[in-house]
Amino acid sequence: MPVVDDKAIDFETIELLFFAYRDFIADPDAILAKIGFGRAHHRVVYFVSRRPGMTVADLLGILQITKQSLARVLRELIDSGYIRQMAGPADRRQRRLYPTLAGRELALALSDPQSRRIAKAMDSLNPDMRDGVRQFLKAMSDSEKAATPVDVEID
Repeated sequence: MPVVDDKAIDFETIELLFFAYRDFIADPDAILAKIGFGRAHHRVVYFVSRRPGMTVADLLGILQITKQSLARVLRELIDSGYIRQMAGPADRRQRRLYPTLAGRELALALSDPQSRRIAKAMDSLNPDMRDGVRQFLKAMSDSEKAATPVDVEID
């Protein structure tokens, strides 16, 4: 392992990102805990609700996880009535995912406190600063995956 000069590490920004993420997910985590779900369920219901009709392959690409990692979480969401899976119209082997009404309501309930937190944080910023925040967040993502808004491991 190479020796790293700790003076070259931006610990302040790392900590700010850590605490921002912790607080950003706290409200959804509490909602999910009440129904026995976790962050992986949140990610799936979020993206399926944002992109109804997406394929399982599309979801795997967004989440950057294996099919095996997704299988249990997706099965629980389907069995609980939050997601429905349908065969593709042209290729019956293709599996398309749609949120149910309960799934859309769950996605909105999880996103609402996050949206309010973002709005509160952005409220004191001018438009250029808001654009700067978005540019920073995009730059934090892998540039080669720019079409993919989130690149995370599923828990």
